Amino acid sequence: MSEETTAAAEIRVTPLADALSERYLAYAMSTITSRSLPDVRDGLKPVHRRLLHAMRELKLNPESGFKKCARIVGDVMGKYHPHGDAAIYDAMVRLAQEFAVRYPLVDGQGNFGNVDGDNAAAMRYTEARMTAVAQALLQGIDEDAVDFRSTYDGEGSEPVVLPAAFPNLLANGATGIAVGMATSIPPHNVAELCEALLHLIKFPNAGFDKLIDMVKGPDFPTGGVLCESRETIQEAYATGKGSFRVRAKYEVEKLKAGTWQLVVTEIPYQVQKAKLIEKVAELINSKKIAILDDIRDESAEDIRIVLEPKSRNVEPDMLMESLYRQTDLESRVSLNLNVLAENGKVPKVMNLREALQAFLDHRHDVLIRRSTFRKEQIERRLEILEGYLICYLNLDEVIRIIREEDEAKKELIKAFNLTELQAESILNMRLRSLRKLEEMEIRNEHEKLTTELNGLKELLADESLRWKSVSAEISEIRKTYGEKTELGMRRTDIGDAPSAVVVPLDALIEKEPITIVCSQKGWVRGMKGHLTDFSDIKYKEGDGPRFAIHAQTTDKLLVFATNGRFYTLGADKLPGGRGHGEPLRLMVDLGNEDDIVQLLIYNENRKLLVASDDGRGFVVNEKDVIAQTRNGKQVLNVGGNVEAKLCVPVHGDHVAVIGQNRKLLVFPVADMPEMGRGKGVILQKYKDGGIADLKVFKMEDGLTWASGERTRIVTDLTEWFGKRAQAGRMPPPGFPRNNKFT
Repeated sequence: MSEETTAAAEIRVTPLADALSERYLAYAMSTITSRSLPDVRDGLKPVHRRLLHAMRELKLNPESGFKKCARIVGDVMGKYHPHGDAAIYDAMVRLAQEFAVRYPLVDGQGNFGNVDGDNAAAMRYTEARMTAVAQALLQGIDEDAVDFRSTYDGEGSEPVVLPAAFPNLLANGATGIAVGMATSIPPHNVAELCEALLHLIKFPNAGFDKLIDMVKGPDFPTGGVLCESRETIQEAYATGKGSFRVRAKYEVEKLKAGTWQLVVTEIPYQVQKAKLIEKVAELINSKKIAILDDIRDESAEDIRIVLEPKSRNVEPDMLMESLYRQTDLESRVSLNLNVLAENGKVPKVMNLREALQAFLDHRHDVLIRRSTFRKEQIERRLEILEGYLICYLNLDEVIRIIREEDEAKKELIKAFNLTELQAESILNMRLRSLRKLEEMEIRNEHEKLTTELNGLKELLADESLRWKSVSAEISEIRKTYGEKTELGMRRTDIGDAPSAVVVPLDALIEKEPITIVCSQKGWVRGMKGHLTDFSDIKYKEGDGPRFAIHAQTTDKLLVFATNGRFYTLGADKLPGGRGHGEPLRLMVDLGNEDDIVQLLIYNENRKLLVASDDGRGFVVNEKDVIAQTRNGKQVLNVGGNVEAKLCVPVHGDHVAVIGQNRKLLVFPVADMPEMGRGKGVILQKYKDGGIADLKVFKMEDGLTWASGERTRIVTDLTEWFGKRAQAGRMPPPGFPRNNKFT
C-alpha cells in the first residue's frame, strides 16, 4: 500500500460541530477536575497536592532546614506539574501567606508578599519548608493510605489524593473558576469543624440548626466581624450557596480636649490595605465623606489605620457606617461549595453536612487501608520471627545444613517445614544475631506484634471501633489546634446583622449652596452659591434659559418627563458651573423623543399633581416617585399621541385648570384621587385641543397670575367654580393670551 493510501485511510470525516463539542467537553472536564476545583477529601487542587508531595520527597519537614523555592518549583514542574513555573510559584506563595490562608501549609522564609498587595520576591530569593498542618495532610502516605497514579511522563508516580488527617477543605477554603462553574469556600475555624465532625459521627443526620451551633461561620485569617443573621448563615450552609458580610474591626481612641479618632485594627478578608486607604483618600478629596478629615496608615506588623473626623460631635458609628457603604471596609465573601466528589471525578455543590461527612468517610477509608497495610506488615514480620525462633531451637542443625548442604535453602525448608520467606531470612541472618539476648528480644517483639495484630484484626472487623479511632484522631486535631492555641483561636468575631441604619446624606456629602440651571435643550449644571442675577449665565448658540433652582449639594433633583416617568439625580452629581454643563438625558435614560416637563428639589412631605396634555391627572406623594435606577420610575401612564405635560406641587385646597380653548375651571383638590401610578381622572373636558396650564392655590388667598411685570388677583371665583371634569368658562378679563398662570 502506498504512503498516499495510508494517509487517506487515517483521515476521518467528522462534522465540525461534533468535533468541537467533543474536544471542548474534554477541555472543560480537564479544567474542572485537574485545575480549578478542590477534592472534597483533602481540599486541595492538583498543583497544591503536587507541591506538598514534592516537598515531602525533598524531606522539607517542619523540623528540617529550608530549601530554595526555585528548587521546589523545579521539582514540581519537572516531575509532576507540566505548567509554567510562575503559576506553580504563585500557588506556593499563597500557601505561605498568613493573611491569605487560615492554616498555612508552607513555612516561608523571605519576602512572600504582604496585605498591602505587594508581590513576593522571586523564587530564587525565597526559601520554604512544610508546616505541621501540611505534614498532617501527608500523614500515612507511605502506608498505602491512598492510591497513586503515573505522572504525566510515566517516569514516576504521584498521589491521587492525600490522606488528610486535617479537615483542610473547610479549614483553609478554596476559590477557583472552571469552565461553566466556579467554587468559593471561605476558611473556617478547625476547632469548630472538629466539634461538628465529632457530633456528626454520633448523629449522622444532625440538622443544620445544630451544626451551626458548632460551626458558627467562617473564620478569616485577617479577622474582622461577620455581620450576618443566624438564619442567613444556616441557609447558606444548608444549600452550599450564599454569601457572608464581613466588616472591619475598629475601636475609638480618646484624645485630649474631648476629641477622638477611629483606629481600624482588622480589615475584611482579601482586601488589599493600600488600595483601601487609597479609596478612602479619594472620597475625602472629592468630599464624598464630608465628616472625615484624614486617614493615616500607621501599620507595622499589625494593622493600624487611623481615621480622623472633622468634628468631635460626629458619631463614630455614623462615620463607620458611611465608610462601610462606600469602601471595602465592608465586603461580601461568597460561599459556593462546589467540589469534586465520588473519588475526585464528579463536580458537585455540597452542603455543610455533606462536606463534613465526605471528610469523615475519607478518614474511615484511610484508616482501613492503613490498618490493612500494617496488618500485612506485622504478619510478614511474625512469619520471619517464627522462622528465627525455629533457628534458635535447632541452631546446631541449622549451622550444619548451611555449612554442608549445597542447596541450604531447600534443605532448611524440608527439615523444619519453613516457608520461603523464613528460609531466606535465616540465610540472611548475621552471625552476631545468634546470641542469647537476641533470642529474648525476638520473643518480646513477637509477643508485642501478636498483640498489635489481634487489635488490628478486631478493628478491621468492627465498624464501631473504627469510628472510635477516627473520633480519637479528630479529638487530637482539636487539641493541637484548639481555640486556646495561638494558631487555633478564632479571629473573626461573630456579630449581629447590621440594622437598617439610615446615614443622612449630609454625612456623606459636604453641604454647599448651589443653583441648578437647566437650559431649554436640557443642558444642566450646578453653579456654586445661590445666584440672584441670571443675566450673566451663558448658553450654547440657539439655546436659552428654562429652569433655575436654588438647592444644596445634599438635595435630590426630581426630573419629570413627557413620557410620564420621574428620574432622580443627586445634586452633588451635577457638572460644575464652568462651561455649558452636560445633557441631562445622558445622566438618565431619557430618550431623544422625550422632553423635560419639570425640575423640582425633592421634598418627601410634599404632594404633586401630574397631568397629561389630554387633561387627565392625579395627585401623587412625592416620596413615591423617587427612582432607584437611571431608567426612572413610571408614574403617569401615557401612550399614543398623549404626553405628560404638567407637574405642580400641591400647596393649597383648590385647583385652577385652563384649556387651550381658553376655558377656566376651579374645583377642590379633594376631588382629585391620590394614586401611585395610572392615567388619572379627567380634570376638564375639551371639544378641541387639550390642557394649557393648571395651578393649585388657597381659595382664601384668591387666584393669581402674572400680567407683564404685575401680578393680578381674583378673589371671587364663584363664576368659575364647578365640579371636576366640567368644561369651565372664559377666564376673567386681563388673563394672559398664552393661557399660562406664570
